[in-house]
Amino acid sequence: MKRTKTSLWTGALLILGAGLSSAQVNPLLIANVYASPPEVKGGPAPRLPDGKPDLQGVWLQRTTGATSMASIEAVPAKGNAPARKGIIVDPPDGRIPYQPWAREKQIDLEEHHMIEESDAHCFTGGSPHQMYTPFSMRILQPPGEVVFAWEYMHAYKIVPLDGRPHIDPKIKLFMGDNRGSWDGDTLVIDVTNQVGRTWFDEQANFHSDAIHVVERITPIDSNNLSYEATIEDPKVYTQPWKIKYFYSKLPDPKFEQMEYSCFEGEIDLTKH
Repeated sequence: MKRTKTSLWTGALLILGAGLSSAQVNPLLIANVYASPPEVKGGPAPRLPDGKPDLQGVWLQRTTGATSMASIEAVPAKGNAPARKGIIVDPPDGRIPYQPWAREKQIDLEEHHMIEESDAHCFTGGSPHQMYTPFSMRILQPPGEVVFAWEYMHAYKIVPLDGRPHIDPKIKLFMGDNRGSWDGDTLVIDVTNQVGRTWFDEQANFHSDAIHVVERITPIDSNNLSYEATIEDPKVYTQPWKIKYFYSKLPDPKFEQMEYSCFEGEIDLTKH
C-alpha cells in the first residue's frame, strides 16, 4: 500500500474540526490512533546495555501532525473555526518573532505564493518540520548513532554521537547536518547547514539558510517522549524561539511504515 501527499490531507482534518466547539472532539482523530495517538502512561523508560535511554520503536506526535503542519503558530478563532494553541511555547504568545520585513514576507507568501510550499514539491522537511509530519517516525540506535526514519517523504537522518565537528558551513542539506550528544537522559541534536527552501508549515512560516536548531528528546516513560526544539536565525527572527510537544509509542507490534508516494510538482496548491 501507498500513501500520497496532498495538502487536502491537512484540509480534511481542519474541515472536520472546523465546526466543533472546544468541548467537542474531532471524531476522525479519536477513531484513528495513527492520526493522534492517546497518551498512555508507561513503565520505566527502557535502557540500552550502556545505560543510555532506549528510544527505539515507532512513534507518533500528539500534536495531531496535520494541524501542526497547517500552522505551528497560535491561530485565533475565525468564523466557525476555533482558536488553536499551536506548538510554540516561547515566546508566550505562541507567535514566531519575525523581523518586520520577514512577517510581511510570510503574509505575502501565504496569500500569493502557496505553490512554493516545500511539501508540495516533495522536499524533505529538515528540522524541526520533519519531526511533526504525519504517519510515523521510527528510531533505531545502532552503536554510536541514532537513526530517524519517517514514512512521510521517505525522510531519514543519521545522528552520529562521536563528537565529530559539523561539515563546512558552505554545504547546505535539506535535512541539515546533525550532531548528537547525551545530556543526562536527554538526547541533544545540534542541527546546522540546512537549506533555506523549506517551510515550517502551510501558513508559509519560513526561515533562511542561517537557521540553527537544537533539538532535545527526553523519555518520560516507556510509552512517551518529550520533544523540544530551539530555533534561531538572525537573518529572519528577532530572537530564538522554542516549540514543544510529545510523542506516543505505537503499540502495534505488526506496524509497518508504508511506501510513501509524493507527486513532484503537484498542483493542489494552485487551486487555493
